Amino acid sequence: MIFSKKLISWYLQNKRTMPWRETTDPYRIWLSEIILQQTRVAQGLPYYMSFIDTYPTVFDLANAEEEQVLKLWQGLGYYSRARNLHATARYVANDLKGVFPVTYKELLTLKGVGDYTASAIASICYNEAVPVVDGNVYRVLSRYFNIATPINSTEGIKNFKKLAIELIDHKDPATHNQAIMEFGALQCKPQSPYCIICPLNESCEGLKKGKVSVLPVKLKKQKIKKRYFNYLIFFIDTRTTIIRQRAGKGIWQNLYEFPLVEANSEVDMNYIENSDIFKDIIGDVKYEITLYEEPFIIHKLSHQHLYTRFYIINLIKKPNKIEGHTLVETKKIKEYPVPILIGNFIDRVF
Repeated sequence: MIFSKKLISWYLQNKRTMPWRETTDPYRIWLSEIILQQTRVAQGLPYYMSFIDTYPTVFDLANAEEEQVLKLWQGLGYYSRARNLHATARYVANDLKGVFPVTYKELLTLKGVGDYTASAIASICYNEAVPVVDGNVYRVLSRYFNIATPINSTEGIKNFKKLAIELIDHKDPATHNQAIMEFGALQCKPQSPYCIICPLNESCEGLKKGKVSVLPVKLKKQKIKKRYFNYLIFFIDTRTTIIRQRAGKGIWQNLYEFPLVEANSEVDMNYIENSDIFKDIIGDVKYEITLYEEPFIIHKLSHQHLYTRFYIINLIKKPNKIEGHTLVETKKIKEYPVPILIGNFIDRVF
């Protein structure tokens, strides 16, 4: 089809040089795709290089400890990706003897691998004619065909996938998939696309009808939840502090943080000092407490905003009760995997 041929022609002339484009090794393609989920290439590239340097094979990644993987992932966010990455590496290395599945359907059985990632690996590594549909592809298709169906609706997901299947180049699905993604990233951008010099402008229905700026259509996101995090930074004789590992299925699972007092709204110092966790740790030990900075540090996640403050508590001796928490030397605090919010604070203070 002319659509695919023009895309591929544009791609071969304009594509960016990326290390994962120089290989068909499924381990490296899989690694790049997991890292680049909901992550810009400029941000993800250094992480990809670090992972390849540290874990050059799936066996190396499988043999790593989860904390080591989370530490290397620190700052990328969506940490479930890192945990799934590690679990899948262990499965491929131990159960599949290091050999990745070779078809789209089999790839879907891997933890953390969805339709998009399975399509990318299957087409790039094994030349299977399955289309990728990510944000860039949705944007290109909705504009080119002037489709106003919301891309995050059940109908939209189904219809855009069907259209992508009809359009894919069966002779060269790998190049086709990479071409349409790159085209969306560089040419048919979210804001101010280069329509004047676009190789598809003469046949783009969205451009003809003046709809480029309003496509693709997306259903409104769910309401953003506000959470108030008050972190307790204990300094015991200046040399030791207290951290804990987050459990459960919420944000930052298995990452480390300081003792936390969470509230439904802004609280004062009296609230902090009378909280159960503060009183449990302090006991009868004398302390000095100060608010590190008055303004909230607002950390934005996909469906929630964290309004955060840090309280510095100086103690002259170790508290009697720190169950569920860990004493660590302040000089070793940077060895632990933490959320970027905590990491930034540690860089400023420790």
